[in-house]
Amino acid sequence: MADFDWPWQYKFPPFFTIQPNIETRKKQLEAWCSLVLGYQRQVKRYNLDVTEAQSSELFYNKQLNRRLSLEAIYIVLDELKRRGNLEWKDKNRKACTLIWRTPAEWGKIIYNWISSKAMNNTVCTLYELSNGEDSEGEEFHGLDKEILVRALRSLEAEGKAEFMDFDGHEGVKFF
Repeated sequence: MADFDWPWQYKFPPFFTIQPNIETRKKQLEAWCSLVLGYQRQVKRYNLDVTEAQSSELFYNKQLNRRLSLEAIYIVLDELKRRGNLEWKDKNRKACTLIWRTPAEWGKIIYNWISSKAMNNTVCTLYELSNGEDSEGEEFHGLDKEILVRALRSLEAEGKAEFMDFDGHEGVKFF
């Protein structure tokens, strides 16, 4: 991906081997966590399939012919989980959701956009919010539905929105 600004570590072969020295490992995991979240944010992907990730450019630098092992990928993902940036979707830990913003932070971004467009006291479908023409170019455009619902629920808890479900169609009214 030409647009992504790869960190210098990505071009450093030892980066792809978990380091035994505790202090070095801490710095390495910090760099990996930052890389994973930054990359996923840039490509607007919220979910990660661990099996597919092994051969993705995120964990495999073809120029160096270096790949992070599956065991090392799990070490990085476990660190992201510990930091609150990852939730496993299954018990086998094969798929996860990456969280670079909390649902409350996404809710605030969406609410600020709604307010700036004078769309308070209107009802929007979830599709309109995350995939509609009006939201194109906004950071939340294309937001994963599960994360979007959680963001809207956080706004509902603050009294800024009401989540609605009518005949299987989900929407939200903003106040």
